[in-house]
Amino acid sequence: MNTITRDELQAALGSVTVVDTLGGDYYAQQHLPGAIALVESEVAERAAVLLPDKDAAIVTYCTGPSCPNSKVVASRLTALGYTNVRRYTEGIEDWVLAGLPVESNATV
Repeated sequence: MNTITRDELQAALGSVTVVDTLGGDYYAQQHLPGAIALVESEVAERAAVLLPDKDAAIVTYCTGPSCPNSKVVASRLTALGYTNVRRYTEGIEDWVLAGLPVESNATV
């Protein structure tokens, strides 16, 4: 499975669809800029709506290397016919440690 580095992802923001595979409260607290939430249990029913272009560049991520979510969702998307799916294996922990911006949906 193809991966993407933090630097590559940072450079590609705006031209790739970033998919947060944690969802729920994790997504609400913080997610990569412009990321959409899509968890494994929702891939079959929501992927076609959220990701209508099966040839678009898509990057999945979760917390970090020990989290299987991004790999599972990427595999599910590939199985559904998506052709350009990569994983940001280091995840949001790496992104935050690098001091890069995140977005939040949490109400303060």
